[in-house]
Amino acid sequence: MVNQVHESISFFDIFKIGVGPSSSHTLGPWKAALQCVSNLQSAHQLQIVQKIQVLLYGSLAKTGHGHGTDIAVMMGLCGENPETIDVNTILPKVAHIQAHSTLYLGSEKAVPFRPATDIIFLKQENLPFHPNGLSFLITLKDGQQICATYYSIGGGFIVQEGVQQATTYHSVELPFPVNTANDLLRWCMKGLSISDVVMENELAWRSEEATREGVLHIWETMRDCIYRGCHTQGELPGGLKVKRRAFELNKKLMGGTVAPDYATWLSKIQAGGNCFQYTLDWVSCFALAVNEENASFGRVVTAPTNGAAGVIPAVLQYFICFCNGNETDKIIRFLLTASEIGSIFKKGATISAAMGGCQAEIGVSSAMAAAALTECMGGSQRQALMAAEIAMEHHLGLTCDPIGGLVQIPCIERNTMGAIKAITASQLALQSAPDFAKVSLDKVIKTMWDTALDMNSKYKETSDGGLAVNIPLGLSEC
Repeated sequence: MVNQVHESISFFDIFKIGVGPSSSHTLGPWKAALQCVSNLQSAHQLQIVQKIQVLLYGSLAKTGHGHGTDIAVMMGLCGENPETIDVNTILPKVAHIQAHSTLYLGSEKAVPFRPATDIIFLKQENLPFHPNGLSFLITLKDGQQICATYYSIGGGFIVQEGVQQATTYHSVELPFPVNTANDLLRWCMKGLSISDVVMENELAWRSEEATREGVLHIWETMRDCIYRGCHTQGELPGGLKVKRRAFELNKKLMGGTVAPDYATWLSKIQAGGNCFQYTLDWVSCFALAVNEENASFGRVVTAPTNGAAGVIPAVLQYFICFCNGNETDKIIRFLLTASEIGSIFKKGATISAAMGGCQAEIGVSSAMAAAALTECMGGSQRQALMAAEIAMEHHLGLTCDPIGGLVQIPCIERNTMGAIKAITASQLALQSAPDFAKVSLDKVIKTMWDTALDMNSKYKETSDGGLAVNIPLGLSEC
């Protein structure tokens, strides 16, 4: 949402490791539940909790089942960490809660809990601050009742109602504060690249060595997700009976040969050449792989959201495979640049589909990837910002209308389109003179926000419009 004061956002706020299928409907509620438990522990109230219920409002209620919001809040209440939990244990843990009607708050306090009645989907009610609202109603043994309300505002970010958001991140003074693309360009005029500006700012939180190590861990998680998605077959969960496609496409492109690890796989891909059709197929395969993992409660990187998690990994993998980008420094530059563009969009508009439609997710991720690729391909700072603008300009007005509330149709394919648009936008910018551009990145961000405000709410991650109502469940050709 548009911010009026400076907000210091770290690279690791934009890129978070978590569990699919949605950053705002899965990761955000999960983190809200964790925060709720942490607050109970800090107040020494955890051991006297007698009952807890969860109320889901608005967009969270309407697409909560498809996005696994109910599963997320249960895992959060149990104290599970979305970054480290073995994703294969999630559904068995949920089944255990359902079978025994008991939930262990913070993994230590047994509380009676029936998911069917204690997680309440209020589809016709909205809280005023944001469409993604949820409340925890807690009853203590002495009869005291507590209501803690949170909002999942996109990209895994949460805010608690009535609590001043004076976090250490926001209070950090950065050497190069950036709210707008124009701010960023001003700092770049000192001879810094976009990634240089980001690295200098990250030093306000940690050492350069720690930042580089963390960025590479983000890439390794993305890389593993791509590889895993390309080598996993089957059907996506949720009832739409969507068949995974990355497996078959990978098998076809590899000529039926098997790559036992990522390094071997990468070598085989590169040995196939770089003709246009071959490259295009691989970019689509990379994006499909990530978002099929995301749809299956797999481990992904929010980039800047889970629904758009495939765009940046796909473009970065393209850069590595086909543009001599397989160097540590280049990978770090790519991701640092991407993060700054995402941060500017968050500050100037939104990265929440519930607020802005899919333009706020796929559009933003495409802009991030376009700028990153442009810098790494030797483009100037202004060309990188131009690439981001071009990518977003051609996503303006994109609605969020997931069929059945699942992050599958049209979400998975949209990641392939966002990746291809990012590459095209980068190519256009690299062959253009920014001096003659008529539209700036700041202007397109404002336009995106204006479009979001004008967009009918049924096109904002509610499954009340678009494809979600025109493709009957069970009759879709998937």
